[in-house]
Amino acid sequence: MNTYYEKIPKDVLNELPIRSFEGEIFFIDNEKDFNKVLPFLRDAEILGFDTETRPAFKKGITYNVALLQLATSDKAFLFKLDKLGLPNELVNILEDKNIAKAGVAIHDDLKALQKLRKFIPEAFVELQTFSDQFKIEDNGLKNLSGNLLGFRISKSAKLTDWSNDIYTEAQLKYAATDAWVSYEIYLKLLSLNGNFNLIENNL
Repeated sequence: MNTYYEKIPKDVLNELPIRSFEGEIFFIDNEKDFNKVLPFLRDAEILGFDTETRPAFKKGITYNVALLQLATSDKAFLFKLDKLGLPNELVNILEDKNIAKAGVAIHDDLKALQKLRKFIPEAFVELQTFSDQFKIEDNGLKNLSGNLLGFRISKSAKLTDWSNDIYTEAQLKYAATDAWVSYEIYLKLLSLNGNFNLIENNL
């Protein structure tokens, strides 16, 4: 039986190995590439979900979401929304009741996407709420990853200017990893079914 923390201690988290997405990354910024990946998305039952937006450092300044990430266990799809917009076929995925989309703190992500185009989100899973059902209090993606999956993820590329047209390999891997980890965390939570021990934090 696996053992997890109610809230993973920092020293335990910091000792875990760092992992990143090792599958195939599809960077999609044109219609031709978009059409190529649609069959993979339509066949998926579960997708990890995340978005990236250019960081704003001045009060009152905001930017439109630049990147939408959807991932399975071995494929990550990075959609350059400031090039593509939000095409009908992608909206259909976001509104599909039969495809679960799992992520952390997804409310703001969805709000940002709906600024580009109105749609009705369906089958989205907020991992923070889902993990609460198991009395696991690690709400951030990094903590959930460490606690449930046994590894850390790097946040070194968090402040990337995602409005750039070209990303480095490290930036692509960062964006892919966040969506992939959400996918893996959701699968892990589904598999637990009460069959685990919880280390409580007695503070």
